[in-house]
Amino acid sequence: MVFMGRGKINRCSVFALIVSSLMLAPASRAAGGMAIEYGHGEDSTRMGRVVLIHPWNRQWFTGGNWYLTGYWEASVGRWHSSASGGKTLWDLGLTPVFRLQTRADSGWRPYVEGAIGVHVLSHTHVNAERDLGSAFQFGDHLGVGLVFGDRGQFDLGYRFQHLSNAGIQKRNDGIDFQQLRFTYRF
Repeated sequence: MVFMGRGKINRCSVFALIVSSLMLAPASRAAGGMAIEYGHGEDSTRMGRVVLIHPWNRQWFTGGNWYLTGYWEASVGRWHSSASGGKTLWDLGLTPVFRLQTRADSGWRPYVEGAIGVHVLSHTHVNAERDLGSAFQFGDHLGVGLVFGDRGQFDLGYRFQHLSNAGIQKRNDGIDFQQLRFTYRF
């Protein structure tokens, strides 16, 4: 399998990698929740992801009405570009997410979050005009949203995400996504 170069990873390999990652990853056994994401990016690229969440048992700056916490997310996604020469890509990601949220125990609780993680893509070409340069990508995002439900088990959010290889490989076109996300915490 080729992860860093311009080669393709065949579909059977991607499927085997996804299945083995989900079965073996500690995050999947200790998942505290699951999310689905849908987004739209540059060059008519649409994406969807399934995400497992593992919350951190840590809080910082707890003296006021807001506090800082976070979680790990392990994701599997699919992108498709309808632009000329568009392709379907698979995306595996692992990201630590920092979240600043309100302390309230019930009702609608707003939050702001940010993250930088890593992603591995099945192809480097999104379409005829956009080449990401390498299958290894960094993904950063900024997001806002609301936590709600009796136990705070639901979460509806918006994210702006940028993926690029940070110049470790030539080309480095990168891509931006706007995403809607729904999370259910177990």
